[in-house]
Amino acid sequence: MKAESGGRLDVAAQRLERALTMLDQRLAKRVAEAGADAGGLFDQDRAKLAADLDASRARARQLEEAAAEASAALGKAIAELRGRPEEG
Repeated sequence: MKAESGGRLDVAAQRLERALTMLDQRLAKRVAEAGADAGGLFDQDRAKLAADLDASRARARQLEEAAAEASAALGKAIAELRGRPEEG
């Protein structure tokens, strides 16, 4: 009976080993897929942030131009109020 139970134990151990190997392979596949998905999401977030940054920089340039125009108009108005020609 000992040989029989030893044989059963060996068979059970082999089945367990195969099951663990399959589980490990499936887990590795899922981790790889999750990593690929996460990388894609990261790239999307990065692209959106880059686009937002570009839009913010463009808006900052517009505001700087508007500020320069307002400053020039204010300088002209002050010069006219003082009754002398604009300088610059």
